Amino acid sequence: MLDKTRIATTARDAMMKTGARGLAIAVIDRGKVVSVQSFGDRNAKGDPLTPQTIMYGASLTKAVFAYTVLRLVDEGKVDLDRPIAAMLAKPLPDYGNLDAYGNWGDLAGDERWRAVTPRHVLNHSTGFANFSFLEPDGKLRFHFDPGSRYGYSGEGIMLLQFGLDKGLGLDTGREVQRLVFDPLKMPNSSLVWRPDFAANYADGWTLGGSVEVHDERGRVRMAGSMDTTITDLANFVAALVSGKGLSKKARRELLRPGLPIRSAGQFPTLGGDVPAAQQHKGLAASVGLITFDGPQGRAFFRGGHNDSTGNTLVCLEKGQRCVLIMSNDVRAEAAFPMIVRDILGETGAPWRWIFGDMKFVSAPLQTKAL
Repeated sequence: MLDKTRIATTARDAMMKTGARGLAIAVIDRGKVVSVQSFGDRNAKGDPLTPQTIMYGASLTKAVFAYTVLRLVDEGKVDLDRPIAAMLAKPLPDYGNLDAYGNWGDLAGDERWRAVTPRHVLNHSTGFANFSFLEPDGKLRFHFDPGSRYGYSGEGIMLLQFGLDKGLGLDTGREVQRLVFDPLKMPNSSLVWRPDFAANYADGWTLGGSVEVHDERGRVRMAGSMDTTITDLANFVAALVSGKGLSKKARRELLRPGLPIRSAGQFPTLGGDVPAAQQHKGLAASVGLITFDGPQGRAFFRGGHNDSTGNTLVCLEKGQRCVLIMSNDVRAEAAFPMIVRDILGETGAPWRWIFGDMKFVSAPLQTKAL
């Protein structure tokens, strides 16, 4: 039986060791949500962080997008391997540089935009940097041929959203509502700020301990604009690991390690491949997730991060068991390996690939996972 008291003890230990002010943890077992708990504060006043507090989803938004696209594949509206260019009425660079989507005009003269597919976007192999504003000259460009290797890119996510919105005539925000938020019982989730969120939302804390006010995002951006709650997102993770709402073929795409990852770490995104001895064995990108092989078999993870947000989910295919962690204090990330290990046991999650040289906190390994 799940020991919720022990989860709470682990959470408070993590907060004490990292200095994190707020933390929420959900546990999924056999594809069902079995525990949702929150701890600490949602703001500097000390208002409590609750399971219904609105928190920033960050890049966990990308997992919601991948699930949505797979639902659209099941409906026959999207082909994972048909170039996004085929969705559009005119050449991509002709649309110019658009604040709402991306600097497509910068790609004029490089025909590789014609090759990018939804699969390349969702397994992060478009060849783009994470975002064009990170480039020395601020211009969008290809750094490698689409599909040739892994390189994390929010810019790629926005290209697929553009293809759906402007090419296929869909409204991505409405499609997420229809295919994810409504059927999976996520009433307090949105891709843009809602006035009703004002009664119970979380501000954040940075590594230096300063407060960062919750951003009221006004534009749907599938690279990371989702606000949600730990309760809502736990329902999504349960669907993700169980395949609820997806065809068998779509679920295989979600869990299949399609693109081997040979980089030393997730960041910097353009770090390139390293010799085999330095790679994390079995690490690969699927359509929307990162898969890996560990002591308990095939597993996957997905994270979300900004200066004051730390989120992660780790799932084991065996038993359809997951831990979802959301924190409005980025300092909590140093305890993520400890928390996941205490609940699921040793998973083999590639924490160093995710977090680099971060100094993790630890606790004695419990004799038995929850």
